[in-house]
Amino acid sequence: MNIFTFGDLLEHFPNRHIDKTSVSTIAEISAATDFIQVKGVIEDIAIIGEKRSKRLVAYLRDRTGLLELCWFQGINWVQKNLHAGSHYLVFGKTGFFNGRPQMTHPELEVWSPSLADGKNYLEPIYPTTEKLKSRALNGKQIGKLTQVLISLISPKDIRENLPEHLLQKLKLEGRFNSYINIHYPKNYEEYNRALERLKFEELFIAQTRLGLTRLDRHRKSQGVIFEKVGDIFNNFYNNYLPFQLTGAQKRVLKEIRTDTARGRQMNRLLQGDVGSGKTIVALLSMLLAADNGYQSCMMAPTEILATQHFLGLSHLLKEMPVNIRLLTGSTKTAERREVLGKLADGSLNMIVGTHAIIEDPVVFHSLGLAIVDEQHRFGVAQRAKLWNKAPLPPHVLVMTATPIPRTLAMTAYGDLDYSVMDELPPGRIAITTVHRNEMHRVKVMDFIRDEITKGRQAYIIFPLIEESDKLDYENLMDGYEHIKAFFPEPKYRISMVHGRLPAQQKETNMQRFVSGDTHIMVSTTVIEVGVNVPNASIMVIENAEKFGLSQLHQLRGRVGRGSEKSYCILLTGNKLSNDARERIKIMCATNDGFKIAEKDLELRGPGDIEGTRQSGALNFKLASLINDKELLERAKVEADLILQQDENLNAEENLRLKTYLQLQKGKTVWSRIS
Repeated sequence: MNIFTFGDLLEHFPNRHIDKTSVSTIAEISAATDFIQVKGVIEDIAIIGEKRSKRLVAYLRDRTGLLELCWFQGINWVQKNLHAGSHYLVFGKTGFFNGRPQMTHPELEVWSPSLADGKNYLEPIYPTTEKLKSRALNGKQIGKLTQVLISLISPKDIRENLPEHLLQKLKLEGRFNSYINIHYPKNYEEYNRALERLKFEELFIAQTRLGLTRLDRHRKSQGVIFEKVGDIFNNFYNNYLPFQLTGAQKRVLKEIRTDTARGRQMNRLLQGDVGSGKTIVALLSMLLAADNGYQSCMMAPTEILATQHFLGLSHLLKEMPVNIRLLTGSTKTAERREVLGKLADGSLNMIVGTHAIIEDPVVFHSLGLAIVDEQHRFGVAQRAKLWNKAPLPPHVLVMTATPIPRTLAMTAYGDLDYSVMDELPPGRIAITTVHRNEMHRVKVMDFIRDEITKGRQAYIIFPLIEESDKLDYENLMDGYEHIKAFFPEPKYRISMVHGRLPAQQKETNMQRFVSGDTHIMVSTTVIEVGVNVPNASIMVIENAEKFGLSQLHQLRGRVGRGSEKSYCILLTGNKLSNDARERIKIMCATNDGFKIAEKDLELRGPGDIEGTRQSGALNFKLASLINDKELLERAKVEADLILQQDENLNAEENLRLKTYLQLQKGKTVWSRIS
């Protein structure tokens, strides 16, 4: 249970408290009752059933009724210690069996009048494990250990770590009292005050740490200076920008402009929902670099995505005096030699590519800006290679279309500067999302046929269900055969892409779909990120109940990129779990990636969210990123305020905070490392 020291025991917090002075009657138990405490006389004790169905049953009677008590484990021990005719105080979770109230594995104490009088506090119940229970170390025993510990400590053992002015401003309980009252409060009001104080402390300390890391990076990381917004940027912005920028795009550009002019390395995470226009922000940032005599590069995770970016950017820049080239694994040798030569002599302003950009032979004349698209697909070491391509590290913009809930971004990515694009460009037609089950399959296929007749294309996506590659492949092949039966050749042409295909064939099949040569793309989730086919208007997701929310949202983002109305059809089996039903419902209700990400965090909890970094920032004992959003916002505001006024925490009022952070930082418990 990770309890090695007295400090660990003190921070092993109770998961609930029982008010031993509050005793209900058996008649008060209803279907809505959760935990309850009753007192009465034990009648009839008997062992019923055999082998697996063997259980100990006893009946507790008070003046209002009868309650069945039931044990499936530890039967002999309970039977030895349970006495018919004695009065007991019983606490536990209630249910109903054959219309009669029942309590399974209740907590029991022999009742005496002093039991209620002797305790002037709520009794804590501590989390424990089955293994410890079997060694007689249940929640109550852990409570006894904690009680002894608390009787031995004084305020000098738990010193205050928050500045005095902050405690007064937010009317927070003192630290020592909070630790006493979270374990042994006299009433729920005392407990709630202690809980709020300790939650705030966790969040505030985490935000202060992240703020110090950010400030430290800003101090140490020198960066190239983009002094001016010059002719290239202004010419493109005023004459060739194909549409008006949204307010969000302008705000992010301003942040990038400020960052790159400061003389320290920019390290910014830009997150924007699918289709929010991150690419144009990236292009304008690259033009800013060109104006200041620096080269820039854009790195994408796949060849098809890099090619797509290159074609899009080349088209936008065709009237501009800017040199842009593509470099991927399949660039021909002669062309590669030419590109590398131009990069080295500085005649090439921009390069778009895959991992090929970070290979050793690639030498830049003056790299000033590195843009990484879909950053979660690259390892830290790969990104670091880019930093070493210039004497001063280039400015870095990492982009992601996977919306990260604000609370998670503030903790997991709090050491990066952080921009959000939460506005879609005007003229985008919202994607209609519908849920259909197996019985509607024929209608769904008819609908796809109608859209193809209008000249559109469709994706049909199959999940990776099994752990086994072989079974996944069989699922996909079965699905492919079914679809071919609905869409026979030669009238309909189908591309197929999956993980087992050789890279070259995968690329060719995707390219056929991109160019409009095939009508339908049957695929596993490999097309999740970045494929841009404006003519594709239907996304059918087979077994949609098997996908997570953020993945469903990413897949949906592959359509709705042209001027035509687009549809996402979630096909599921007839039986759905409550969780799956909830996910499908959310998908049909909103297209907003940030709302979906918040909901995803709520359903799965922060530990499961894909791509969260394994930082200590999420290891909170009491605070929750889901339930304590307001407290987190307040903690961030207060931490930022203190660091703005005193970035080294040298002011006298902040010294205890600084001391606490230094003590925590150096804590390596050597006995645990082996």
